[in-house]
Amino acid sequence: MKAALSAQINKSDRNDARGIAQMMRVGLYRPVHVKTLASQKRRMLLTSRQLLQAKALDIENDLRGTLRNFGLKVGMVGTVKFEARIRELVADHPDLAAIVEPLLIARRVLREQLDVLHRQLLEIVRHDEVCCRLMTTPGVGPVVALTFRATVDVPSRFTSSKAVGAAFGLTPRRQQSGEIDRMGGISKCGDAMMREMLFEAALVLMTHSRKWSWLKAWGMKVARHRGMKRAIVAVARRLAVIMHRMWVDGSEFRWTRQEAAAA
Repeated sequence: MKAALSAQINKSDRNDARGIAQMMRVGLYRPVHVKTLASQKRRMLLTSRQLLQAKALDIENDLRGTLRNFGLKVGMVGTVKFEARIRELVADHPDLAAIVEPLLIARRVLREQLDVLHRQLLEIVRHDEVCCRLMTTPGVGPVVALTFRATVDVPSRFTSSKAVGAAFGLTPRRQQSGEIDRMGGISKCGDAMMREMLFEAALVLMTHSRKWSWLKAWGMKVARHRGMKRAIVAVARRLAVIMHRMWVDGSEFRWTRQEAAAA
């Protein structure tokens, strides 16, 4: 809109209004979907949880980096034992302990409140029929299911399940001009959180899921020809399509091709 209006010789409120009306008349813009209040609340829960998690990780990474300057390496330690490990390292350095203590307190509070939000998330997912159905898909947990539920909101707004992958920026960009026709990386348009969740779900399916499925077999076939990274992106795109179709059909994930054919 700004680029089109800047072509006017004389800028005035009247000319701007006329230009906006003209662009709306020729159909340059399409209506956007306004999410329901329930989806907005779920989204707020997800973003708040993600914020607390990111801040807690920032503190942990900062402690790891600053203590390394003094020859104190935290090493491989879980979330539960992290605070005890830090106190153990600075036990003989009272000046460092005085600096570290406020950070540990802040981290502890962040982790406690993160657990509060995570329990709320699990409670919502436990009583949501759509989320429970989506979680039958390998690699899809409560966070991914609720993120998909909140992002898609109304599945009927997509005319085709294949359009969901493109809406989340998981389809390749294309540059075509005359004899040139190049396919680039994924477009990364749309919802960044949903794209990240789908990528993590695909990563879990490809690398951690022990139960074999036709989807993992398809992903491994892609990995042999195109590499693991591209295969994970392809699986993430297909997961979005499958989850949307499951939501529309009211069905669960079909682990074999025979089950899908029978349905």
